[in-house]
Formats: sequence, C-alpha cells, structure tokens
Amino acid sequence: MTLPDFDTAYSRLLAALRERPDLPDALMVGIHSGGYWLAQKLHADLGLSTPLGALNVAFYRDDFDRIGLHPQTAPTQIPVPTDKRVVWLVDDVLNTGRTLRGAMNELFDYGRPDAIRLAVLLDRGGRELPVAPDASGGTIELLPHQHIKLQRSESGELSLTLEDRS
Repeated sequence: MTLPDFDTAYSRLLAALRERPDLPDALMVGIHSGGYWLAQKLHADLGLSTPLGALNVAFYRDDFDRIGLHPQTAPTQIPVPTDKRVVWLVDDVLNTGRTLRGAMNELFDYGRPDAIRLAVLLDRGGRELPVAPDASGGTIELLPHQHIKLQRSESGELSLTLEDRS
C-alpha cells in the first residue's frame, strides 16, 4: 500500500472547496487534532474572514468507555454563533463516521446551523454510519488494522503516516 502524498490530497481538497458557493460566509470548524491542523491551513489558504473554530469530540465519542479520555484534551472553541449559518466541519480522515457523529452532537450544543458540510483530506470508506464528505482530497483503502495519521512537525509542516495497530 502506497501512502498518498499530503500535498496532492491537500491540493485536491482545496480545489474542491474553492468550488463551493456556500464557503465564503460559512463557519469552518476543525476536529481536534488533525482536522484542526488541516482546517488552519485551509482557512488561511482560502482567505476566510469568519474566525476558525475547533471541536474536541472526546466527551461525545461512543467508545469513551473503551478508550477513555485522551490525556491532552484541547477545549472546544466556537468563535461565532452557529445559528442560521452553514458550518464546514474539517477532519483529516473519514472512516466509520463515528467521530463525525460526535462532532455534530457537540456542534448542536452551540446552536442550530442551517447546514453542516464535511471536508476531509482522505476518505477510507469504512462507514458504519450514513455520512459522506461534501469535499475530499481523495479516497484510500486500508486493512482494518491500518490507520492513517496526520502529523504536524515543530515547524508546522503537515504530513501523513501509516500506523499498524494489529
């Protein structure tokens, strides 16, 4: 299995988002941590004027009892009201859809958006819930024990790594 190139996937995602007429007035919210790093880069490259938001879905996960709380939990920050606004959720990898479910549950704690859209760098396609990205940098097929992780260097450069969790 060849790992996708971050820059190629990112360029595809950025191009797909530039085609969206609802994006300039939308609220972009990154899902901690890889999704937030990706959202920071997208937000800057798209020149969006609405402040960037961050979601930490740790308390909204349905596997919380099995995996526990991550030791470095960043707070959720929603800088503007979500009511009557299109919200673009950004995550690095979409697989089962369960992280997205948690993100939507938390987002509704802050108001009632007109619409929630999803942008992901890569789509693994292993859906357990009926969700799909509105914009994606590409798709990839992995074995169940393989996971793609977005890494950020000290200088802020983003890259993809493949982890084997067998």
